Amino acid sequence: MFPLTQFERSGLVFDVQDGGSPDGEPVVLLHGFPQDSTCWDAVAQGLQAAGLRTLVPDLRGYSPGARPRGRRAYGLGESADDLLALLDAAGLGAAHLVGHDWGGALAWYAAGRDWRRVRTLTVLSTPHPAAMRRAWISSTQGLKSWYMAFFQLPFLPEFYLSAGPARIARALERTGLPSKYAQHYSRRLAEPGAARAALGWYRAIPFSLFEPFERVAVPATYLWGRHDPFLGRAAAEATGRYVRGDYRFIELDGGHWLPETRADATVRAIIERVTSRECQEHN
Repeated sequence: MFPLTQFERSGLVFDVQDGGSPDGEPVVLLHGFPQDSTCWDAVAQGLQAAGLRTLVPDLRGYSPGARPRGRRAYGLGESADDLLALLDAAGLGAAHLVGHDWGGALAWYAAGRDWRRVRTLTVLSTPHPAAMRRAWISSTQGLKSWYMAFFQLPFLPEFYLSAGPARIARALERTGLPSKYAQHYSRRLAEPGAARAALGWYRAIPFSLFEPFERVAVPATYLWGRHDPFLGRAAAEATGRYVRGDYRFIELDGGHWLPETRADATVRAIIERVTSRECQEHN
């Protein structure tokens, strides 16, 4: 079916934006916290203009029909299985994978675990999870990630995220997110059950830590903004150690919200990776 608007897995219903040429190389774009599929709007338009097909899901916890209860439900293994269900629903054996923030962590994980279903990998902001773990111990990354500990608390984070959309929007804007996105994401978080579900990704960290984060064999590009307030240089520069395939590291003069603020550079990097000689040789 084209275009695909929803897909199902284990009783959950996921929303997805499917655009571009149905015969184009398929690119799946995975958002992070507290985003949704709209963070990729400008990127998807650029990729579609280049003849590519884009599939942009609202991930587990963000699609209203896919907000299960329990921390384990938000582990990376579950979300990787959701990704496979998306490919199956779209009739795709494999696709090019792009991720940002938590979507980036999911992309690294899936490219290591399900590499036969991943043609190439492009990750924005998020270092390889193994590099992130090392940086927590050996750099200031633990201080930058203080909010992850706060999100483990019961009830209080939900109250904070859902009680005042205008306040959350202002807080997101202070991190460099453009106002229109900050307002949209904060309104989504205020929906019933949305904040709890989005926080599930963080609360599943104790379970995801035991997942096997394999070295990535597919051709990979990693984009990192040197002004990112959440993800530091140590993990960014160490990420290449965990890629066995062709690897490109692109440092941008930007912050954390690269899909929204550096769409042109992101589109160029994805197209270069999708059309690269290494991609053709690998596949």
